[in-house]
Amino acid sequence: MPKRFRLTRRFPVAMTEDGYRKLKSFAAEAGLDEGEALSFLFENFDAVTDHDGLAHRLRIFNSELEARKR
Repeated sequence: MPKRFRLTRRFPVAMTEDGYRKLKSFAAEAGLDEGEALSFLFENFDAVTDHDGLAHRLRIFNSELEARKR
């Protein structure tokens, strides 16, 4: 039986413009709203990410983070 889709948490999220555009694009292609798209991505995180690629991209993101905040 499928799980009932209930939004159990709401939290403020800071997001880059590029990240938000990609989220909106993904959500539109999938026929979801942004919250549903985020739920899908996090519920299926291991299946939709490449572990090695994720670690590499995370290192790059973290190294640029302070400069992006200015």
